[in-house]
Formats: sequence, structure tokens, C-alpha cells
Amino acid sequence: MESLFILIPIAVLFIALAIKVFFWAVDNGQFDDLEGPAHSILFEDKATKKSAQTDTCQSSEKDNHLQS
Repeated sequence: MESLFILIPIAVLFIALAIKVFFWAVDNGQFDDLEGPAHSILFEDKATKKSAQTDTCQSSEKDNHLQS
């Protein structure tokens, strides 16, 4: 019974802290664009695709040079 006098105020403080952190996150824009990052992973950037092709060509040239 005596432990409830300690545990209940601690629980109330944790709840108040969680509510404060949630509203801080909302005010700072953490929940503004939830779908953008999820969709951006599906599409490649043109710069990334271009550099990957360059790396492939360079490695093919090196392989041909080593075989000669």
C-alpha cells in the first residue's frame, strides 16, 4: 500500500512527460509528411543511376585490360 504513494506520482509524471514530448513533436513538424519518405525509397535518383552506370563501364574496362 505504501508503494502506491510512490508509484502513482511517478506514473503521472511519466504520462505528463509523454504528452509533452508528443506535443513537442507535433509542433516541430515530425508528423507533417508521413508518406513522403516511404515513397521516396521506391524511386531512384537520376544522379545515383548515372553514377552506377559509370562504375559498371569502368569496371568492364578494367576487366578487359586485365585479361589482355
